[in-house]
Amino acid sequence: MTRVELREVRESDLPVFFSHMSDPESSRVAAFTSEDPTDREHFDAHWARVLASDAVVRTVLADGEVVGHAAVHGPPEERQVTYVIGRTHWGRGIATAALRALLDAVPTRPLHARAAADNKGSVRVLEKCGFTVTGHDRAFAHGRGEEIDEVLLLLGG
Repeated sequence: MTRVELREVRESDLPVFFSHMSDPESSRVAAFTSEDPTDREHFDAHWARVLASDAVVRTVLADGEVVGHAAVHGPPEERQVTYVIGRTHWGRGIATAALRALLDAVPTRPLHARAAADNKGSVRVLEKCGFTVTGHDRAFAHGRGEEIDEVLLLLGG
């Protein structure tokens, strides 16, 4: 069984995060990415803002290897969770374990989440962690270059 842990983000984690974010298939599945996920300058500026904010951001480790990140961010009444796990680690329960650990570390409720409607894996991770579907929306997804359906979820409403 894979041992999943969270820790504070280190500068040395950022190149791994960038490789995850700039992977074309990961970007397509995640859908809601930056306009150009291969723009390193934009990525670095984004992460500088994230790390300077009040967001709770953690590096996800699987058996000691950096495999992604998970975060809670946004204004108190609209706190949202997000997570990215590198594609080579999908399907192993890492996202579920990481999100559970993050939820244990951040007891604030309610928490919101959004996922591409066809990203069944991500929706399932959220549901396994206690989120319930509260609605549907449409939004422009840079990872696909078009407007797509999304699922809105809530934990502890």
